Amino acid sequence: MDHLSHFGREIRAFEAAVRTAGSGLVPSCPGWGVPDLVMHLGGVHRYLAWVIGDGLTERPDPSDPSFLGRPPESAGWPDPAHAPATGPLPAGLADWFAEGAARLESLFAATDPDVPVWTWSGERSVRFWVRMQSIEAAVHRWDAEGVAGTAGPMDAELAADAVGQTFEVMAPARRAWTAAPPGAGESYGFRQTDGPGRWTVRFDGPAVTVTQAETGGSDVEAAEVADAGTGGRDVEVAGTASDLMLFLWNRVPSERLDVRGDRAVLDRYFTLVPPV
Repeated sequence: MDHLSHFGREIRAFEAAVRTAGSGLVPSCPGWGVPDLVMHLGGVHRYLAWVIGDGLTERPDPSDPSFLGRPPESAGWPDPAHAPATGPLPAGLADWFAEGAARLESLFAATDPDVPVWTWSGERSVRFWVRMQSIEAAVHRWDAEGVAGTAGPMDAELAADAVGQTFEVMAPARRAWTAAPPGAGESYGFRQTDGPGRWTVRFDGPAVTVTQAETGGSDVEAAEVADAGTGGRDVEVAGTASDLMLFLWNRVPSERLDVRGDRAVLDRYFTLVPPV
C-alpha cells in the first residue's frame, strides 16, 4: 500500500477542513476545540520531523518546545492545559500546520522506510511512522470535518489496513499503557462488507492474538460468509472498512454496525482496549 499518498491526501483534507470550520468544539474529541486539534496534529508532525530528520533512535525529550518552530506571533495559540480553545483559529496556526505537515511528507518521501528511528512500538523504522501517520491523519481529518457535520468516510484501502494495524500494533500498546485487565478468552470477528477483510481477535491474559484472512470470490460465496453467524467467535461485527476503523478508534457507536452474538462481549472491548 502507498501510505505516503494517503498521508498527503489526508493532511491536505485536514487543513481544508480546519480552515473551513474555523472554530467550535470537535464532537468526536471531547474537551477539544478546532485550534486544539490543529495544535495536536501539527505538534506530532513536527516532533516526528525532528526524530526522522535527525535520525534519532532514542526518544527525544519533548519538554523543550523549540522543535515546534512556533513563530513570534504565536503567544495567543492554544495551550493544552487550558483546553478547549473554542475561539477562531489564531492567525498563522493553519499555515504553521501546513508547513510542518509538508516537511514531514517530504522527509517520508526522501527517507528509506527501513531506516531505524525511535518509535513507541517494537517496530523501529520510518516505515512504522508513515503507516501510523497516514492513519492518524485520516482519523483527525474525519474529526475536523465532523465539526461542520460533513465528515466523509475513510478510503476503504486505508481503513482496512487501519483495522489490521489496530490489532497488530495499537491494541497491545493501549493495553500496556493503561494496565488494562487481562483477557478471559474473549473472541471477536470483524468482517468488512465493502471488501475482503476478515479479522479474528482473541484476548487471553495480556496477549492479543489476531488472524487475518481475505476472502474473495463470488457474490454467492460472500453471502455464505455473511450468513455464517459468528463463526465460533463470541461476537462478530460487520460493516464497511471505514465504519469498522472508526468504531475501533472510538469514533462511531456499534449501532453503525451489524452485530451478531454476545453484545456484552462487544461492550467489553473498550475495557480490554481502553481509548487513549
